Amino acid sequence: MFTDFFSALAQFEFLQYALIAGVLASISCGILGVYVLTKQMSFLAGGIAHAVLGGMGAAIFYDFNPFYGALLSAIIAALLIGVISLYYKEQEDTLINAVWAIGMSTGLLFIAAKDGYTIDLNAYLFGNILIIGQSDLILMAALDAILVFIVVLFYHPFLAMAFDEEFARIRGLPTTFLYLLLLILVAISVVLLIRIVGLILVIALLTLPAAIAQQFSVHLGKMMVIAIILGIFFTNTGVAISYQ
Repeated sequence: MFTDFFSALAQFEFLQYALIAGVLASISCGILGVYVLTKQMSFLAGGIAHAVLGGMGAAIFYDFNPFYGALLSAIIAALLIGVISLYYKEQEDTLINAVWAIGMSTGLLFIAAKDGYTIDLNAYLFGNILIIGQSDLILMAALDAILVFIVVLFYHPFLAMAFDEEFARIRGLPTTFLYLLLLILVAISVVLLIRIVGLILVIALLTLPAAIAQQFSVHLGKMMVIAIILGIFFTNTGVAISYQ
């Protein structure tokens, strides 16, 4: 079925980059998706994802790489949403919706105000894995390395907080710090996924592989491995089917 695709894969660099990008994105979404699912943070992750457009728009307006704008705005949004979630529980939904709306509208205003700049918003809303370049892959690999290092370093504290935050607090773990750090890691993961699937489908790729993995294992580490494998399968099979 995929004979033509494999022949093209040997010839075209952009397809090779697309598959590598799918692998790199799947590493982050597989690891962080498990935490997002376990901590029921999908709504928070959605708020971060949509607020990212503000930073991307500002970066485009001031002639910076949109990737860096997305990363900065994602981290700021993660901290802001984290503080809202921790200290403003009663107004949490309303305030996160406000961050969501302000981020997207600000991004659109910056993009519209850029003189002589035309942009296909579909590339940001739905992603475009075929325009991934070598520099993008290097950035994605670097962010993946940082993410994996932090998750390995804080694996047991994250594990305790994910399943029983009250127990973790009683044991003296800095749960507020861990929670905000986890949201920052989710923000990094969101930025990695935006170039692949766009703002609209970030949450799907972040949560669905983890949800499927949960059906096969209750061990956090095994769930991450399964989710990573599923993410690689979904992204790369999608590229192959689309090409075919």
